[in-house]
Amino acid sequence: MPNAPRSKANDFDPEVLRLFDQYVHGLIDRRGFLAGAARFAVGATTAAGLLAALSPQFALAQQIKPDDKRLSAKYIEFKSPKGYGTSRGYLVKPAKARGPLPVVLVVHENRGLNPHIEDIARRLSLENFIVFAPDALFPLGGYPGDEDAARALFGKLDQAKTKEDFLAAADMLKGIEGGNGRMGVVGFCYGGGMANFLATRLPDLAAAAPFYGNAAPLEDVPKIKAELLVVLAANDERINAAWPAYEAALKAADVRYTLYQPKDTQHGFNNDTTPRYDEAAAREAWRRTIALFDRTLRKPA
Repeated sequence: MPNAPRSKANDFDPEVLRLFDQYVHGLIDRRGFLAGAARFAVGATTAAGLLAALSPQFALAQQIKPDDKRLSAKYIEFKSPKGYGTSRGYLVKPAKARGPLPVVLVVHENRGLNPHIEDIARRLSLENFIVFAPDALFPLGGYPGDEDAARALFGKLDQAKTKEDFLAAADMLKGIEGGNGRMGVVGFCYGGGMANFLATRLPDLAAAAPFYGNAAPLEDVPKIKAELLVVLAANDERINAAWPAYEAALKAADVRYTLYQPKDTQHGFNNDTTPRYDEAAAREAWRRTIALFDRTLRKPA
């Protein structure tokens, strides 16, 4: 994938990466990161400089421009009576679609519908899918354009209502114009956990690709009918700790799943806006995700 940031994960001490993971997931605040990273600041590089280097660079990583003529993209609102009432998302379709197409729900990380996730939606639509990426932050004003502010807003969400919003989005997509009646979901980090959750609640979901997300509640695993591609990073103690029990539950319930866990990768390795990005691993994870969706979603409804 072109235009990746110049810095790489191995340019940073593992402890700095651990602190950054804690920071982006709300386990420590900005001050906590800066205090912890200060001892790794060398020469002209300050703790604030380390944070800036690890933070997203959306413009540098953008692959598909929002006005790409091959696509038709717009924001639409949808009703969520059991959630926040009304929510909104980014709908992307191939501009010259022929025949009904599969539908894929894209679930963002814990910052809402930021430019990176919108770009992911466009990339996926160019693979000949109808793609919808909801913004969980819409009830609180939407993605605010700043990652720190987005994380702060995210902590104010009522997650029970937010889950209902994503279920409502899936329900809306069942009747989307041009759809073939089959749906998949892909999500990253927070979105990976949401993809696992949705698989337990949507019996007609054909496929799910949760990227380094929280496992579904183990007692709900027998409800999963979708085929899963579980993508995990190699160095991700927080998420990986739950995998053995989750895998055992998947096996016990005869859920079809495949694990892809490339070596030497960090949590967030698919996100090409930050140095945690691993080009080879992200490319292979993308290939496997598209292959899963092509195989499971393009059959006649």
